[in-house]
Amino acid sequence: MMFSIVLALAAAAPAAKLPPVQALPPPAAEEQAVLAPINQLFVALEAGDSTAVLRVVYPDGRVTAVGALRSGNGLRQESWSQFAARLKPGEGFRESISDPAIEIDGDIAMVWAPFVVRVDGKVGNCGVDHFDLVREAGAWKVMNISFSSRTTGCPAE
Repeated sequence: MMFSIVLALAAAAPAAKLPPVQALPPPAAEEQAVLAPINQLFVALEAGDSTAVLRVVYPDGRVTAVGALRSGNGLRQESWSQFAARLKPGEGFRESISDPAIEIDGDIAMVWAPFVVRVDGKVGNCGVDHFDLVREAGAWKVMNISFSSRTTGCPAE
């Protein structure tokens, strides 16, 4: 009897909408593997080492900048090869990210994180980095980066 009452109530009640499915976070070791080429990229950028940059990216991938530091329409795109060719050692450049959101599905990954760029120790600009990565032969590489850029409202750290 109790079972039939529950069934009758369930049939009469409007269908409740379930919350969206939340993917399980990737294992911490896998997240660190995705972040490794990004961290290597930052070390290479700080050193102005174009060869080291090209080791952790796909040279034909894209660098897309949007925001305050861009002229004209606020958008600049170039390949990693073009970007790396402009690097110079000793420019005092240092970029750091915080609180990265990492999504991984098989051999693709996405990292979204706020960043701050310092030049000679002073905050130059900040924004959000969006990296997309591809794993090939067991190694993660950065395919593309898109980032916003602003000079106001940056952390003063």
